[in-house]
Amino acid sequence: MKVNIFDVAKKSGLSVVTVSRVLNNSPSVRLRNREKVLQAMKELDYHPNASARSLARGKTGIIGLTITTLQDSFFDAVVKEVNDRLAEHGYFLALSISKSYEDAFHRSLFQEDRVDGVILLSPSDEDEYIMELKKKKIPFILIDNSRRNPSVTSIIVDNFKGGYEATQHLIELGHTEIAHIAGPDPYLSSRERERGYLFALEEAGLKPYCIERGTFDIPTGYRIAKQWIDSGRLPPAVFAADDYIALGVMDACLNEGYRIPQDMSIVGFDDQTFASEFRPMLTTVRQPADKIGAAGVELLLAAINDSTKRNVTIQIEPELIIRESTARKT
Repeated sequence: MKVNIFDVAKKSGLSVVTVSRVLNNSPSVRLRNREKVLQAMKELDYHPNASARSLARGKTGIIGLTITTLQDSFFDAVVKEVNDRLAEHGYFLALSISKSYEDAFHRSLFQEDRVDGVILLSPSDEDEYIMELKKKKIPFILIDNSRRNPSVTSIIVDNFKGGYEATQHLIELGHTEIAHIAGPDPYLSSRERERGYLFALEEAGLKPYCIERGTFDIPTGYRIAKQWIDSGRLPPAVFAADDYIALGVMDACLNEGYRIPQDMSIVGFDDQTFASEFRPMLTTVRQPADKIGAAGVELLLAAINDSTKRNVTIQIEPELIIRESTARKT
């Protein structure tokens, strides 16, 4: 026999009205009661009729998320967390992999009659997205946005702290000549990581060994490290703006006979999946994908349920993960 809402109410020990409110994401339900209903639904394998619910609520039950690439395990982890949290609230996730906002809006689901809200994950055309979403009156939030903007709700990692702690770790190991390979300047994350690096050096009375700039990819790290090696200027310590850059540096060094960390200590950023799978394992700064994804869903659903909520910027703390690619200067 097909399970219905009355079965869920009986199983949870709550009223049909309370179960209905949980299904419709009403903010008036107590957290404990919401958890009872969700647990009863899980045990009974109850799946409410999505189309009927959407019709009753005047909503689609779909959240759109736009991203520029899936070739990044950190982004993958954020998307998975968003998907899982949305499912708990009865929403489906529609994913758009788009290089520009034109693609996202003209060739995807991101229209006011197709999604209830949108999450922008590290968008490349941030201002255009914001203008279009506000014009269409679609609730949205930004994750890893390119600049601080008090007129939107966003989630950012404290990249300054991450850059500072990565550099401070190298300083505490006795390194005084520390290079930095920065990411693209338009990204707030790149600028803040570099600022943290510079602040840590200044605090210790040190000057930058050198600062190079590239993109968040392996070829950037390989190319810059090869230039250092060919010119005889390989730094004894490097803070790379992301793990892909760090991997490129390590690859170039190992190919040329240099040892990590004996000849060079290196710190990355993100804690990609491969960071703990390659040898030597990479010391890096972890961005907590689970906290970022969960906060994103919470903020977006709050905006959907109450359009008068004021915009906020949530800053999440990163964590330095010390592994095998850094060692005390000898």
